[in-house]
Amino acid sequence: MSVIKKQVPKDFEGRKIREFLKEDLGLSSRLIRGASVDKRIFVNNKAVKMNYILRENDNILIKLDKEESQNIPPEKLDIEVVYEDEDIIVVNKRPNMVVHPTKRHQSGTLANGLMYYFQETNQKCIVRLVSRLDMDTSGLIIIAKNQYAHMELSKEMKSDNFQKRYLAIVHGHMEKLEGTINLPIYRPEEEGTIKRVVDDRGQESITHYKVVERFKEGDLVECLLETGRTHQIRVHLSHLGHPIYGDILYGYEEDIEIINRQALHAYGLDFKSPRTKEPLSLRAKLPEDMEKLIEKMRK
Repeated sequence: MSVIKKQVPKDFEGRKIREFLKEDLGLSSRLIRGASVDKRIFVNNKAVKMNYILRENDNILIKLDKEESQNIPPEKLDIEVVYEDEDIIVVNKRPNMVVHPTKRHQSGTLANGLMYYFQETNQKCIVRLVSRLDMDTSGLIIIAKNQYAHMELSKEMKSDNFQKRYLAIVHGHMEKLEGTINLPIYRPEEEGTIKRVVDDRGQESITHYKVVERFKEGDLVECLLETGRTHQIRVHLSHLGHPIYGDILYGYEEDIEIINRQALHAYGLDFKSPRTKEPLSLRAKLPEDMEKLIEKMRK
């Protein structure tokens, strides 16, 4: 059972428990309201209402587990778990896998596999995505197991502590071995288009990069995102004249004969645990298709 426990300090004596939950624990009104209705908030082992007046050293316990359902059928899929605790699970998504069911992809998604995994491990969780990746981008994705973890990580993502690191194999050689791309990204108002462009009308978009390895016909580039716009790395690198291998939307269609998706992998995540606030630094190895492409380029 996933719970939050806290002893009331002297500062909150005489105040309502609702104020303590908001100010000290940072819980949202929505979470507090839901937990209160379900009678999952306890003081000294007794369920209380939100107008309860606190005393110093009261022991507060909030049960985070609750009955939830999601219209995603479980499927036995190959899911690589990189990290897991009572609040989150981090998986290394394989290439060519959709994250969440859509009209076109109603099965075989990461969410289907996660629902099966939760079922098999007797965890009463639904799929709360903290981060997402394009179908053809591989790498690390965070899923929160409860409302509290999702809330905390959503706040964390807006801070400098949360870092997403990618590896991309690009055409040609970057002009500088490392630098920062600060160019706004805009979605043209064309019906049916998913393509983004660099345009002054767009949102601020910042990508820090570093060349990790140089080949005869390209570079292996590490990218650290400061902002998280749709297709950000792909748009920025293509705009500089160095599209990612396999990216037929922003690069060259003939790349499909070399690798059947963009050679982009979300290999690193650095963030704080939603509960303990301890730093987590997670890494995922390159998938086989990118490893093979690198070997070819080295030769």
